[in-house]
Amino acid sequence: MLRLDSDYMAGAHPEVLAALTATNLERTTGYGTDPYCESARRLVLDACFPEGGRQHSDARVYFLEGGTQANSTVIAGLLAPHEGVLAADTGHIACHESGAIEATGHKVLTLPGADGKISAHLIDEAVAAFRADPSRDHTVAPGAVYLSQPTELGTIYTLAELEAISAVCRREGMPLFVDGARLAYALASPANDVTLPDLARLADVFYIGGTKCGALMGEAVVIPNPSILRHFTPLIKQRGGLLAKGRLLGVMFQALFTDGLYERVGANGIALAALLREALRARGYEEAAPSPTNQLFFTIPNDELEELSHIVTFEVWGAPGDHYTTVRFVTDWALTRDDIEPMLAFLAAR
Repeated sequence: MLRLDSDYMAGAHPEVLAALTATNLERTTGYGTDPYCESARRLVLDACFPEGGRQHSDARVYFLEGGTQANSTVIAGLLAPHEGVLAADTGHIACHESGAIEATGHKVLTLPGADGKISAHLIDEAVAAFRADPSRDHTVAPGAVYLSQPTELGTIYTLAELEAISAVCRREGMPLFVDGARLAYALASPANDVTLPDLARLADVFYIGGTKCGALMGEAVVIPNPSILRHFTPLIKQRGGLLAKGRLLGVMFQALFTDGLYERVGANGIALAALLREALRARGYEEAAPSPTNQLFFTIPNDELEELSHIVTFEVWGAPGDHYTTVRFVTDWALTRDDIEPMLAFLAAR
């Protein structure tokens, strides 16, 4: 059975696993104070600030175990008690984190996204509406902006869109936080024009996903200006995210940022997504979201979906319809052409 439910279904990339095995019996200090974490931080910062300089020296990298934990910890650290975070109504923190942000005492203030994205104009309008509200002292203030690259619908922000959003955020004094759980696949997309240095320049906090991009687990949170999140390590500890065996995260990110592995991981997922996208379109299925990354959303007749379910698993996206249902297929770093060949053959034979 081909499993395309998500991109965290396989374990670790062989090169990551080899690095873990090679260092398995070493004894190092804990909580991310070991040489492997330090090396991984340098590699991540080199990728984000290739020209070095003061920003490279000042920036900080923290390793957390997973995306929900990274989102809730960062957002709690960015916001004052009376503030909420602006996000697309389809954003991950608004839909698929079981109220993790609300559990920190902060509200997700949703905006009507277009193809999963919010715009600088929408953010501007939300801030203006708050300021114009005579009851604003009794409401939740917008205190930060959250978006993901790619979005929950697999779409990606262009460089121009991010520059406009960043400009609004800085003008209004609101931190911009970018969730990069699937960042490798955004970076590898032919439609993408945003680089890691661009994110480091435009975002106040962002993270580089490992869990869905070749690691067993882990996300690398990058803070270009650490004054925006002071005392972040105690906050991670308080929320259960400071891994005692922190070396494991350092070893994995060191491997991901050696010999272009992070780029190769993303490229594989994108290449296989392109093959599946072409086959699904050729079959005549309607694309439900214009995703250029590794998440494919298609609306399929229910009788044909039943046949398809015998060879591939997928995620039903929203409520099933009476005659048609929208589903999501997700490719990743671990899949091969041979893995998806049965599905390609099935679609071509219809």
